[in-house]
Amino acid sequence: MNKPVDLKIGSKSPLFSCLDSAGNTHDLEAYMKQGKKVILYFYPRDSTPGCTNQACNFRDNMARLTSEGYVVLGVSKGSESSHEKFIANQDLNFPLLMDMDGQLHETFGTWRIKKNYGKEYLGCVRSTFVIDSNGDIAWCRYNVRAKGHVDMLMKELDIAS
Repeated sequence: MNKPVDLKIGSKSPLFSCLDSAGNTHDLEAYMKQGKKVILYFYPRDSTPGCTNQACNFRDNMARLTSEGYVVLGVSKGSESSHEKFIANQDLNFPLLMDMDGQLHETFGTWRIKKNYGKEYLGCVRSTFVIDSNGDIAWCRYNVRAKGHVDMLMKELDIAS
């Protein structure tokens, strides 16, 4: 495996155009033209405790995020049916992008070697990228914790809680 991409604050975001589980296209350039800022967060798996906690925190803070011009997009390698079930069960108010082939994970460098109980394997490293309306990465972090992540992110982005 090649060394994964390691994006930094201030660098240009990779452009992407991706379908969500409902079949809608989400295109970074289109969001930029609308003056929107994108919070693109990668999570390992639908309906697991940590991923549910993180998704529900985004859901519960959506009004504040959208009032500041942010669009939230979740990404995992889950199937369309898995995403749709997760959205329905948790009443999520933002789309989950389809990345079953892992292309978006590779592009953003979130598919990496992980360790668990001394074993190494490839998997999604929970990561978040904030892309401003110019297409620059305004904030990013790999290996974030699910619990408290959204509160920390909003504090970092100076969004009142």
